[in-house]
Amino acid sequence: MIIDGKQVASKIIKEIKDKISSLQTKPSISVILVGNNLASQTYVKMKKKACENTDINFKLINLDDKISQEDLIKKIKSLNEDKTVDSILIQMPLPKHIDPTKVINSIDPSKDVDGFHPVNVGKLLIGDETGFVSCTPLGIKSLLEESNIDIKGKHVVIVGRSNIVGKPLFALLIQKAKGANATVTVVHSETKNLKEITKTADILVAAIGIAKFIKKDMIKKNAVVIDVGINHEVQKDGTKKIFGDVDFENVSKIASFITPVPGGVGPMTIAMLLSNILKSHIQKK
Repeated sequence: MIIDGKQVASKIIKEIKDKISSLQTKPSISVILVGNNLASQTYVKMKKKACENTDINFKLINLDDKISQEDLIKKIKSLNEDKTVDSILIQMPLPKHIDPTKVINSIDPSKDVDGFHPVNVGKLLIGDETGFVSCTPLGIKSLLEESNIDIKGKHVVIVGRSNIVGKPLFALLIQKAKGANATVTVVHSETKNLKEITKTADILVAAIGIAKFIKKDMIKKNAVVIDVGINHEVQKDGTKKIFGDVDFENVSKIASFITPVPGGVGPMTIAMLLSNILKSHIQKK
């Protein structure tokens, strides 16, 4: 069965919009975009549209790619101090002369709706729900819950150990909490016998960034497969096509549930960003 991320995300976004409509003041987000990266511009437009559709005040701050790290951090600190700004998002990637870690660390953790600040990562690890969880891992958890897939006691194998998906998803799914309580294994580029491990997964999450990496012979029958990958490949005719990290055509024949690319995890990431923005606004009251 194909899990329709668009449909699930639409339901969640409607619920968020309904909650916002009952508020006296509207949530707000300031998004900093440094430079003119085309992919980043596209992502920002998607976020802006989603915010506008849910009555979230969206402000874009477009900065020159020659801006110094010091000046960028000064700008972030001014947003930290601005009480009218509920949340702050720095669109990645940043120019090479800017250290993304120092930039992320300069954001007020209570406004860090991407969930990348060490304080929020720490809160996730200890199960403190006042923190913000990275949008993609949170989206995966919500997608499983909304699809009535119980992960309690199940073996989840995450392929990939990034700070954006693999590590926070691991921390999220092992929590003693609703929609969690899984036994989680993380495999990566240095894992030996990777195929043998993925075949033991009740739920497999592919987040390795290699198109069609997960093959049919790496999955056990009736496993749930969540594909996080977004890989752009140029075809023979010159057109670009998007592939996930999973060989969808063949893996879908034996998986009990599987997410498509696009239309699976992607829409959920946006929905969780909106959820985090609302959470930031409510927690400031």
